[in-house]
Amino acid sequence: MGIEEAIKDIYGNSVGITGKSPVYGGDINDSSMLTLSNGRKVFLKENHGKGNDFFAAEAAGLRSIEATGTIDAAHVITHGADYLLLDYIETGSKSISFWEAFGRKLAAMHKADTSAFVSVGRFGFDTDNYIGASRQLNKACDTWIDFFRTMRLEVQFKMADRYFDDTDRIRISKFLDRLDDLLIEPARPSLLHGDLWGGNFMVSKDSQPVLIDPAVYVGHAEADIAMTELFGGFAPAFYDSYKTENPFEPGYSDRRDIYNLYHLLNHVNLFGSSYLPGVMRTLRRFAP
Repeated sequence: MGIEEAIKDIYGNSVGITGKSPVYGGDINDSSMLTLSNGRKVFLKENHGKGNDFFAAEAAGLRSIEATGTIDAAHVITHGADYLLLDYIETGSKSISFWEAFGRKLAAMHKADTSAFVSVGRFGFDTDNYIGASRQLNKACDTWIDFFRTMRLEVQFKMADRYFDDTDRIRISKFLDRLDDLLIEPARPSLLHGDLWGGNFMVSKDSQPVLIDPAVYVGHAEADIAMTELFGGFAPAFYDSYKTENPFEPGYSDRRDIYNLYHLLNHVNLFGSSYLPGVMRTLRRFAP
């Protein structure tokens, strides 16, 4: 079903598109605001070069976040093979309590029940999805460390193999073997946004955080927090509020760098060798 047909199916045959304005900010999809003849505004993402499951995966992620009832996410109207329709988010500015509310709501999401998202095993997700433009595999595992080793790091190291020599490969193998000693199992599995940096949330008109562009899976909450710190970090009030609701375990700062190795490797695979020094620093630190 095409976009115009989908709109008529949802809002009635008399409703059509009366305006289309580009929305800038992303680098993977074409984005627009559509004005409908009933006065409604909707947000359209289009991409004719992705696989047929790209927007289905994004829709599943947004709906999963929404299903926790803890924090707002962009609301999915419908999707097709090459488009995704979302409610248009009227943006506002951050209030003095914005970061406190964000930390508290994310902690609540991380404490929400995850049984609906993984039907077999404890960690993973019932469908694969995408981290940026890279496919993200989510085959379930019974332990967090096994999942992070096999579905996150091993996949990315394999994709980046051309950047490594034999000495590096020995170091990588040593590092992966050490993960059982370097990481910890969480007290509870958590639904993660999966790609939580400053570009993947919005501020609503009533100054509430709204999550967008997820790469969801069930994992260790620390991995989401780690990602927030990779490119500059959020405001201190966010972390203070989050830790009040969901305290960090000792040793988080070391584990943070291991979790962010996944994202650095993904950046190497998407954007090239400029991110490789960060990867090698982490490897040399934990597998000297």
